[in-house]
Parts: sequence; C-alpha cells; structure tokens
Amino acid sequence: MDFNLTEDRQMLADTLGRFLADQYPVEHRIMVAYEAPYHDPALWGQMVELGALYALAPESAGGMGGTGFDISVVFEALGKALCPEPLLGALMASRLLAAAGADQEALLTGATTYAVGITEIDAPYELDQIATQAKEAEAGFVLSGRKSTVYGGQVADVILVAARHGAGLGVFAVQAEDANVTGYGMMDGGGAAEVLLDGTPATLILADAEAALKDAINAGIVALCAEAVGAMDVAHATTVDYFKQRKQFGVPIGKFQVLQHRAVDMLTEIEQARSITIKAAAELGGDEASKYASMAKNMIGRAARLVAEESIQMHGGIAMTWEYAVSHYAKRLTMLDAQLGDTDYHLSQVMKGYAA
Repeated sequence: MDFNLTEDRQMLADTLGRFLADQYPVEHRIMVAYEAPYHDPALWGQMVELGALYALAPESAGGMGGTGFDISVVFEALGKALCPEPLLGALMASRLLAAAGADQEALLTGATTYAVGITEIDAPYELDQIATQAKEAEAGFVLSGRKSTVYGGQVADVILVAARHGAGLGVFAVQAEDANVTGYGMMDGGGAAEVLLDGTPATLILADAEAALKDAINAGIVALCAEAVGAMDVAHATTVDYFKQRKQFGVPIGKFQVLQHRAVDMLTEIEQARSITIKAAAELGGDEASKYASMAKNMIGRAARLVAEESIQMHGGIAMTWEYAVSHYAKRLTMLDAQLGDTDYHLSQVMKGYAA
C-alpha cells in the first residue's frame, strides 16, 4: 500500500491546512464552537468556496474525489484545527445522494446545507433497531419518529432521514422547516440537533437503503478517525513543546527520561492509529469496509483517550484551563469515541466478524 499522498491530495491538504491555520486559530474556534449556531457561518462559506465539499463527492456526482483518502485529507486538517464546521453531515449526505443517483449541486456549492438523521435514542448504532416510520400520503410520504444527535442538524436546510419503508429502510429528504428541530451545542464544541417527526412531509430519495446507510456510516467513521489523528498530532506536538519550555530543578522537564518515554508511547499510539485509518480509508466502498471501519474506530477510541489523558497529565494544571488549547483537544478526542459507535461497540462488531 502506498502511504504517500498524490500530488492533488497533497495540494488539497496544504491549501486547507493554510486556510484553517490563518482563519481558524484555536482562540477563534473556542469563541464560536460553544455558542449558537456552534460554528462560523462566514468561514463555512469560505470553506465551501475553497472546494472542501467537492473533495468529499465522487466525480460521477460532480465532485473531485470522494474516496477514503480524499475524506481523510480533509478531516485530518479539520482535526488539527479543531474545526467545528458541519462537514460530517455533508459527507454522509453526499454518500447517500450518490447512492441514489441524485443531483448534488446544491450541496457542493453550499446553496443547501444537509445533515443526516440515522441515530435514535433506542437505536444508537444498529440500523435494524430504527423505529422511525414512513407512510405513503397523497403528496408523497410522511414520517413519524425521533432522530437523536443529528450532527450539523442545527443549521441544516435539508435532513436525510433513515426510516422504515415497507420491509426495509429508506432514505427520505425532509425540509428542516417542516420538522421540529432542536439544536444544541455538544460538550466538546460544535453543534447537533434532535429532530422530532410527527406526520412530517418527506420525499423518498432511496428505497432499500441499508447498504447505502452502512456506506455513509463507514465514510463518517473514516472521517472521524482522520480527524482524531489530526487532533492527536497537535496534542502530542504541543506536549513536546511544553517539555522544552517548562522547567523543574532548573532544567526543562523534557530532560526527564520518564516523560520522554511517555511521549514516545503517545507517538506510537498515534502512528498505529494513522496506519489503521489509512487501511480503513483504502477499504471504504469495498466488501470489507465495515470490518476495517470498526477496527479503526476501536483503535482510535483507545489511542485518543490515552493521548488526551497523557496530554492533560503531563501539562499539569494549565491543561485544565479554558484558555489553553490542550484542554479543548483533550475534550474533543474523548468525545470522538461516542460518535458513530464507541470503542466497545466496534470491538463487538469486529468479534462478530471473526465469529461468523
């Protein structure tokens, strides 16, 4: 497997990295991520103009990428900047629209903001436990149910909703203004929404959508894993830099061997996480995509928690302050584990695969 980025992807990484470094310093992120609308609409528009959304969609849908590696490049850059913009919902929506053969111009140009509603309170991870129902009506369909933790749903114009349709699952487009959408900020910054559907009008986008929903979830997992790798890189680099500045007994604490060993352990975990993310990205869209997505999410969850805890402990009290960036990186790394299936869930999925 070639671990090197292609020229186009390296250019995308450099361009997006420079933009986020210039326009999204951590001080700005802290200011916008915890207050409604839990992102920066002006900078979201600039990211769209930069072509970030086009990198998430395949050429057949009007994009210029859409592979696992394209997704990884974008989200690793987001992770390094702790960027709370609603790209996860846009990515998953793009995968569903592509599976349906639907036009994506409005999504890619930013004219319409999309989110995806899959998760329910009683069905946090498993598709076969989804209870939201779709019924035929005179003008199409109506949906009844509740979707929980719709990432980016607080600013979405259209929400693609997974609902029971006949004997299987379908994907339906719901105008946000027609549903009861309650937006809120997540603990680690960024926004999500609870969506209540009660006879809500909807348009069928894709019937028999289980495979497409799994693909969208796998793509979201690859994105979250890449985001975690980017965030871990920064947390580790910040910790090492702190070692060079903080002094004890008249010498930098980086001279202490025990801290050197702990920093190396962090780096080892990060590189393992990077490798499994690359494998999951390579397998995205293939027959074993779900297997490697679960393997990656399980390893990422464990590595991210270790990096978060070690960064906090080795910084001491300063790492717990609101103003210091490491506290926000640690919080994001910890909360990433809960998105699209936590460590324990994905370990169980890997074990099921070996038992089958």
